[in-house]
Formats: sequence, C-alpha cells, structure tokens
Amino acid sequence: MKLNRNVMAGLLSLGLFAGSAATQAAGWCDSGKPVKFAGLNWESAMLLTDVLQTLLKEGYGCTVDTLPGNSITMESALSSNDIQVLSEEWVGRSEVWNKAAASGKVVGVGAPIVGATEGWYVPRYVVEGDAKRALKAKAPALKTIADLAQYAELFKDPEEPGKGRFYNCPAGWTCELENSEMLKSYGLESRYTNFRPGTGPALDAAVLSSYKRGEPILFYYWTPTPLMGQVDLIKLEEKPGVDKKISIQVGLSKAFHEQAPELVAVLEKVNLPIDLLNQNLARMTREHIDSPKLAKLFLQQHPEIWHGWVSEAAAKKIDATL
Repeated sequence: MKLNRNVMAGLLSLGLFAGSAATQAAGWCDSGKPVKFAGLNWESAMLLTDVLQTLLKEGYGCTVDTLPGNSITMESALSSNDIQVLSEEWVGRSEVWNKAAASGKVVGVGAPIVGATEGWYVPRYVVEGDAKRALKAKAPALKTIADLAQYAELFKDPEEPGKGRFYNCPAGWTCELENSEMLKSYGLESRYTNFRPGTGPALDAAVLSSYKRGEPILFYYWTPTPLMGQVDLIKLEEKPGVDKKISIQVGLSKAFHEQAPELVAVLEKVNLPIDLLNQNLARMTREHIDSPKLAKLFLQQHPEIWHGWVSEAAAKKIDATL
C-alpha cells in the first residue's frame, strides 16, 4: 500500500517527536549521568546532602557523587555544571552565586531550611554574668556591634595583645568575606584581628573551650547548628535599619534544572523543620554520629516529613532500603 508524501512526513514527524519525548522522559539518571553534589563542610549542609543523595539514589536509581570544597568554590563548580546540586545555598550572600544566577547558569529552588539566623555573638555571661559559675559581668553595656570599639581589651588576641580577636568564618566561606567587610564598615579593623579558623570544627572548638573556662570570646555564628544547643549566647545588634533576611534554597546547575524535571520536582519540596533539624544536629554531636548514619536515622524515624517530597513509588523503594 502506498502512502502519500504528506502522511509519510507526518508519521516521520510523530516518530521523531515520540523519540525525543522518550529520551527526555528517560531522565537524567536513566541516561547514566551521575548527580554530583557539593561536599559542603558544615553540619546542616552535610546532613541535608546525605538525605538528598539517599532519596535520589534509592528512590530514583541515581548514581550520586560528592565533590568536596568550600561554598565559593562549589558555587563556581555549579555554574559550570561540574556539580549539579548544592544542598544549602544561602541565596544572595555570594557574588559568585549572584553573577551566576543573573546570567542563568544556576537556579535556586525550594526552601530546605526556613528560619535560619546568623550574627556576631558573645557568651551571655560576658554581659550578664553567671551566678552559678561565679562569673561577673565584664561588659554590661555591650549590646551592639558598634559597642565593640570600647571592648577590644576584653577580647584580647593572645598573638596580638594590643588588639581584640574576632573569630570569623573559615577562609573560603561566603560569610568570611561579609564579616571582613563588616569589620571595616564598623571601624573595628584597627582594633580587632580578623581571625579565621581553619575549619568549622576549629571554630566550634574555640568557642566551647572559652565557654567552659568562662572566658570572653567574640565570634560569628549561625543556625541551624549543634553548638547553639550547647551554649547560652547573646547576639549583638547591628546598625538600625539592617535587615538580613536569610533565604536558603537548593542550588542547581542550569543543565540539571532543565534536563532533570522529575528530580527537580523532588528538590523543590524539600523542607527540614528547623527545630527538628537542630535536634538532629545536636544528636550528631552528642552521640558522635556521622552524617550518613544520621541521615538514615532521620529517614527511618520521620517518614511523615519526607514521604511528601517524593513519588509514592520512590517512597516505597526508599523505605525498603531503610
């Protein structure tokens, strides 16, 4: 039987379209491409990354991998699609992210953490004292970052006794650059050394060591973190009118966002309630549980949270592995 040319062309067109649709439906993971995550090195991001990797691996058959590095390096890698997912992106904080987002190279989706905070802190006993520990208030008038100009001697730097010490973020974190600018804008650069611990755990160790000894310490910190459940702190006020609204999203490369809609639909729904997240992070420290194990415990114990993020079929597959 002969077909006219128009019918034949239509069938070919439909065939080509169907083939294209089938290729797209096969998805990122079915095509054999791994999903590479940023190997971020603070606790909440580590836990969130391990949770997301488990969902994609066990629920959707993805091969997952991790590339370690600091946040700025990972944002650059995301913009070039060397990695596909950055689980905890503090949107708007980094010029690297801002430029990549403006040029359409990265996309932020969802709200994995809501209610996060950040700032400059001192132990409460520095301002109010602590009768139980026989600690007198050494800076009762300290309320704002601007007040720090008169308290450099209190936070004396052991290596530069003529200055106070401000414990910044580790070098390479986005907050390290912002805090350095704040030292300048508050006129504190000549009064305080800008001390950068090598790692997040090193910052924790410095804070906890000073806290246990009842000594003054001035440092940047944030939530959600295990540390905030271990110490009683006061957050210093910033200049009037400063409003730092924190928006945390899952950062995706443009290619992944366009080519993996089934997985993007999962990542858009992810949200770890911050109180539950803080509890789990505190447990990580208290019980010395590593992040991959804690991620599995979280998934075992809180299906009511994450079942809504994934398809019903994926949820069954994930449950079967737990």
